[in-house]
Formats: sequence, structure tokens, C-alpha cells
Amino acid sequence: MAKESLELLAIRPDGVYLDATAGLGGHTALIAQRLTSGVVIAHDRDQQSLEMAQRNTGEWAGRIRFLRGSFSELPRSLAREGFQKVDGLLADLGVSRYQLTSPERGFSLLADGPLDMRMDQTTGMTAADLVNHSAEKALADLIYQLGEERRARKIARAIVRARPIRSTLHLADVVERAAPRTGRLHPATRTFQALRMAVNDEPGELDQLLLTGPDLLNGGGRMVTISFMSLDDRKVKERFRELGRSGRAVILTKHPLRPSEEETARNAASRSAKLRAVQTI
Repeated sequence: MAKESLELLAIRPDGVYLDATAGLGGHTALIAQRLTSGVVIAHDRDQQSLEMAQRNTGEWAGRIRFLRGSFSELPRSLAREGFQKVDGLLADLGVSRYQLTSPERGFSLLADGPLDMRMDQTTGMTAADLVNHSAEKALADLIYQLGEERRARKIARAIVRARPIRSTLHLADVVERAAPRTGRLHPATRTFQALRMAVNDEPGELDQLLLTGPDLLNGGGRMVTISFMSLDDRKVKERFRELGRSGRAVILTKHPLRPSEEETARNAASRSAKLRAVQTI
């Protein structure tokens, strides 16, 4: 939803913009192209992604600053780089295709690799730590709450019995045996989603972004989010409504914008995207 995102950011050539989830630099490049004396800050917690984004956006290097960190570190990180406020903030909350398709990162249930799933590979627990050392009930609760998986107890029981879980394909096979396919989705999809969210504390990090993001904006600045999961979209919707009720912002999207038929035909992964935006007062 690049076109819709850029329109709602209302980019000024001399403005300062934050791509809070730079990934491989797609949105960053599109923002940079519209700047003259302005700057876009490409922020991500994945160092490998940032390095690739830097290569992908080399044509506009003079207009881009790269910054690694989590959402919870954003205010401090921006201040250290000399940025107190920005004119627009974009957060695409989807996992990058690079992460999902690189077996060595451990996100994919279709290719064998280590059970890692960390977006920042320099710190924190891995998915292997979670599946091999969590209590069965804690594992079931995690899969149910973050994966919205109704068969969470059965899956958690199977995981505990199959320990040690050695790799991504091993885990996917254990889950599929415990909860056979009933639709188009691979049976392990929701379990992998839950583990990824837990390993990276995605709910807590999103809470921090929604709490501090509006404070990072100049008056009249805009915050644009693209969510792919109902859990994330509900949080964004509630926070934006709260900002609207308090008089701190105007909601620019009465209903979430959805990708066009043309985009979903070209990129099937976009079909669940929901875009929301607010403008500070």
C-alpha cells in the first residue's frame, strides 16, 4: 500500500520522516525520492535488513539516516541522532519477505533451519528456547493468545512430548501431526506466528510505539500504520480512537484502507493489510 501510505504522510520536500520498520528499504526509498532538503530516518531492529536497505537505497543516500533499535528505544535513539520530532511516521507491521524466506533466520515453516526467529539476532531468547524449556501450560497459553490457535493445548502437549525440538521443519511436523490441516493455512502457521511474536515481544513493542509515536510528531504531523494481524489492528484502532477523543489528533481514516484488487493480485501477502492514519493537532 505504498501509494496510499505516501498520500497520507503528505510528504513535504523539506520535512523529516521516520520509517519505523524500514525492512529492505522499499518505503524509505519512496519517501527519499520526494525529498529535497528533508531527511528520512530508516529504522529497524534487524541489522541484516538495514544493511540491505542501505544498499537498496544508495541512490538517495544523502537524504537517509539509518538507525537500528526497537520501538521502545525510539525516543532515546532519535534524540541521540539529534532528532526530537518528525513530520511523519510510517510503521509497516508486517514481517519482511526476506526474513520469512531465509531459512537461517528460523521464521519459515517450509524450509529447514534453526529455530531462531529473533529480529535482533544479538540479544534475547530464541524460539528454540521457548519450545524446549517452557512449561506446557505456558506454551499453550502463548499459542492461544498470540496465535489465536484454538487447538493450542493439543499442540503444546505434542511439542512437550517431542522435545527436544531440533529445527523449523521438525516443529512444523510435530504441530501438523497434532493438529492436521483443515483449510488453506499450514497447521503450524499460527504456532509459528505466536512464537515469533513472543520471541520479539511484538505486543509490548507495538504498545510502546503507539504510546510514544504521537509524541514524536510535530504539530500537524501524521502517523500511518499498516497492520496484517487482527491483534495489531485492534490495538492501532483503539489507540487512534483514544487520541481522537482526547483532542490530540484527527483520525484520517474513518475505516481502514485495504489494498486494491490489482495489488492483491500482484502480491497475495498484502490481502490482509489494513492501513490507518492520524494527524496530530
